Amino acid sequence: MEAFPSWRVYLERDGVSAVFKVPLHRVVCSSHRGDPTLVKLNVAITCGYLLYDLVLLACNWSTMGDSFFVCHHLAALYAYGYVLTRGVLPYFANFRLISELSTPFVNQRWFFEALKYPRSHRLVVLNGVAMSVVFFLVRIAVMPSYWASVFATFGTPEFDRLGLGAQVAWITSCIALDILNTIWMYKITRGCYKVLTGRGGRKAKEGAAAAAASPSDKKHVNNHTD
Repeated sequence: MEAFPSWRVYLERDGVSAVFKVPLHRVVCSSHRGDPTLVKLNVAITCGYLLYDLVLLACNWSTMGDSFFVCHHLAALYAYGYVLTRGVLPYFANFRLISELSTPFVNQRWFFEALKYPRSHRLVVLNGVAMSVVFFLVRIAVMPSYWASVFATFGTPEFDRLGLGAQVAWITSCIALDILNTIWMYKITRGCYKVLTGRGGRKAKEGAAAAAASPSDKKHVNNHTD
């Protein structure tokens, strides 16, 4: 038996995500040595959402479980823990938060699905294109500049002062997150291409028919797949 009706779970989850994750990006110019107070506040709010989402996933795994989301949340929490406890790497932490600018479009996609909008609907198509473009800009296109900044710190006194624990958490979590973002980008691009070329119409109709036949049994597709 589900803890909540599936549509309520997704509405609550994506609603909380939209409210708490977008305002986090008001501080985007933190310096490497500046006061990390605002960045720590941003990270603290993000960690609260990630923990909330992990609990929600665990309680409703049959309808919204996704191992990629779990890996994403754990990797982010692992690194952000050092930001909160030691105040280190505020610039890089805030840089990673910018990637969540794509989240409103990802969430809006589910709202359209919950309202049973066909994939060929103009609003769905426009949101999908916007999601693909923004996702690429804030998660994929920034990778070279981000990693260039990371590599520039290697061998510096500041990098050495971080200690092995923070260094491992920083690098490994970023690698894991970028791998996940690349996988999601591929799936989003593939789905967008199918819709734009009309190849997703048949699949959408079959999905709508299945939902109408057994809405309580159908597992929701996660927001990053096609």
